[in-house]
Amino acid sequence: MSTGVNKKLIERGLGVADFKTFEADKIWSRYSNDKVVIGEGLGRVIRVLSKTLPLAKPLTALSIGSSNEPQFRILETAFRGGLYLLDIEEEALDIVKERIRRQWTDHVSTIRGNFNKIFLDKKNTVRFLKAKLGGRKMNLVTLHHSMYYCDESKWMALFENLYRKILAPQSAVHAVLMASNSSDDCTTTWLYNHFVGKFFGLGNNQNLREFKRGLERNSIFSGAKTFLKSHHVRFFVDDFEKFMAVVWMILLYPDAHKYSLRQREEITEFVYRKFWKPRRPLIQIQDHLALYRGLRTSARII
Repeated sequence: MSTGVNKKLIERGLGVADFKTFEADKIWSRYSNDKVVIGEGLGRVIRVLSKTLPLAKPLTALSIGSSNEPQFRILETAFRGGLYLLDIEEEALDIVKERIRRQWTDHVSTIRGNFNKIFLDKKNTVRFLKAKLGGRKMNLVTLHHSMYYCDESKWMALFENLYRKILAPQSAVHAVLMASNSSDDCTTTWLYNHFVGKFFGLGNNQNLREFKRGLERNSIFSGAKTFLKSHHVRFFVDDFEKFMAVVWMILLYPDAHKYSLRQREEITEFVYRKFWKPRRPLIQIQDHLALYRGLRTSARII
């Protein structure tokens, strides 16, 4: 271990490496403006839907992989025709189930499942529509930070199945993802690319901006409109364990990348020196993608 660092803090930072994703995400949500930024983007997408669809029409939505996040409150009030929350984390769904019982929000349904197994297969997508959504098409599908868990090469199949089988004739998809490239060493993108590149020879190929161009070239989406905008999110918490729990979530340990103990020590010391000691916030550049289907709008709202 390098000199000039607080060894006890480093040990504590290492100890939280196995935090569950939803626990680390709760920290990220509480001590960053991420959900505020997502809420603003989501609100704009809902405005487009509301402007086009009849005011008396009950709207429906499917939230993929973000069951207990703060934007749930926006979705719950806007989509009274049915809000369906799909997540692989049972504990995340349990939080929502308790809230549904406590607040009598019986138009909200929780569904446990792996969205990759469901929506990357046409037949499974149709089965999901019939069995879990009651055959009802959705006015909105949200993918808020969930596309990290789908291989980039399969994104197009994911969107094609959602577009053809799940989305209503007048509907939208709102996706949020960390930008894939950044030269700023204070960003989550740089942090990920630096250490994953150094230890595994890999990089972030999950480029939502490039994917937007792919959607525009795909004839299946010829009647859709796509928009993309980048936002800056800041994160800092005055607790090193909590700070590191979020870092491990960003570095996708241990589910995607299994860093050795020595590698984890190097990462923890870097974060201590770069961010914690100078009280410097971690920045995330986020790309927000909106895909509108059958909606009469010329505004670049996202």
